[in-house]
Amino acid sequence: MRITLTLLLLVCSVFVADAQTPGRAGRPKLPLELLPDTLAVCRLAPDAPVPEWAASAHGFVTISRTAEELSITTVQATVPEGVRCERDYRAVRVRGPLPLDLIGILASIADPLAAAGLSIFAISTFDTDYVMVKSHDLEAALAALKRAGHRVSP
Repeated sequence: MRITLTLLLLVCSVFVADAQTPGRAGRPKLPLELLPDTLAVCRLAPDAPVPEWAASAHGFVTISRTAEELSITTVQATVPEGVRCERDYRAVRVRGPLPLDLIGILASIADPLAAAGLSIFAISTFDTDYVMVKSHDLEAALAALKRAGHRVSP
């Protein structure tokens, strides 16, 4: 009886330690979808009006304004030459909608990509999260996400 109780306490303490330790244990395994378009992340002056090419864009577009910048992420083909942009991004979307109080969603994607040495650009919306990687890193990113247990579909 004493050995069983000791073993039970040891097992319980391991579970408690795992739950309190940040790491990959317990991270959600997510259904992910690769978006078809190549995207660009653009930076304009903070007081710039939203340009027509962004305001009328179809497909993926996000517009964020802060005191420091107007940031626009959209389909690369819609961005005119001469606009300050980082180009050639591909996006993976978490199939949502996701409740806003979920914990660890972005970390469950970012951690395996960081471990693979890949930088990301993340965007969250009301319904879900998007993580973008450079096109030349896409194959390595998808492999890292699959190794982490995520389900990626085209």
